[in-house]
Order: sequence, then C-alpha cells, then structure tokens
Amino acid sequence: MNPLKAGDKAPQFSLPDQAGETINLSDFKGQRVLVYFYPKAMTPGCTVQACGLRDTMNELKSLNVEVLGISIDAPERLARFAEKERLNFTLLSDVDHQIAEQFGIWGEKKFMGKTYDGIHRISFLINPQGDIEYVFDKFKTSDHHQIVLDYLKQHAL
Repeated sequence: MNPLKAGDKAPQFSLPDQAGETINLSDFKGQRVLVYFYPKAMTPGCTVQACGLRDTMNELKSLNVEVLGISIDAPERLARFAEKERLNFTLLSDVDHQIAEQFGIWGEKKFMGKTYDGIHRISFLINPQGDIEYVFDKFKTSDHHQIVLDYLKQHAL
C-alpha cells in the first residue's frame, strides 16, 4: 500500500452515488473536497465516523468543504446506510476498488486473525486546484470529524 501524499494530483473519478447517479470529482472543481475512504457501510466504526461528519456538516459547509465518502459497497447498501443514519453528504460506490487503488489505499489488512485485501481508512483533503492538500491517516473513527475541522480552521482559505 502506497497512499498518495500532500502535493500529489488527486485522481479524477466518476462513481455512482447512493441514488445511482454518477458523481465526478470534477463536479467540485474550485472547491475543497474531503474524500474519505471507509471499509464498509453500516458497521460500527464506519457508522461512528459517518455520523461525526453528519453532525458537523453545517460547520464543514461554512468552511466551503464538500464531503464524499467512498467504500466498496453497492449503491443500494449506501442508500440504506444514508437513510438509516440520516447522512447529509454523498456516498460513492467503488465496488471494483479501482479508485481506492488509484489513491493507494487498497491493500492487505488483518482483522480477527484473518488477512485480506480491503480499503484502509484514510481521508484526503483536495484543494480547489485538484491537488491533495492534506492526508488524514491518524485518527479514531470517533474523532475523525474533529481532526478534520481543526485542520480546516487552522488552514482556512
């Protein structure tokens, strides 16, 4: 696994959202975008992380940041997740993990004694020019939103 770093150009992508609509990263050109990768919708850690972002969405919007959550879940599962947790941001389906691979966050993981390939929980802040401004890779699911907000407040555009 070799995650992209700050200063790298963000890979352009088009993925279906929870409603099956195609969303392109280029749709957000000129804006800051938090692209956060998470392993699986409706699991405890991913729910805590998503709800933290949901609850701070007004603050994120006031800092002109869009949020895109990406997992390998199908759009139907993402729709159930968004509805159940009343998520107020876009979830994207990367079922073949091509985008996760482009960002360098698809790789070997260990869980409960098993080794498998999967998405590593890493977030990328993309600046208005389409470059990776910052990589969030040291956080707990419960404080992810606060670490992102703290960074944004210190580095307001």
